Amino acid sequence: RRMSRAINLSLTESEVNAICHAAGIAISAIEPLRSGGTRLVCTTGPGADEIRLRLGGHVIAGAVDRYRFYRPPQ
Repeated sequence: RRMSRAINLSLTESEVNAICHAAGIAISAIEPLRSGGTRLVCTTGPGADEIRLRLGGHVIAGAVDRYRFYRPPQ
């Protein structure tokens, strides 16, 4: 079974960015969640697996409340 590259985490966007950068994990997309936390999409499946291993305690299970349309700051 193939795991998703998208992960919802109960951390801030800046925390997720810093962790990914330190671990050498490339980010495809990142956005704040309306319900709190951050949605991360890694560029590779192995990168997403690594984040799940490192941050398993911060993974948000189930549905989250996302913004209907999110445009990252320029």
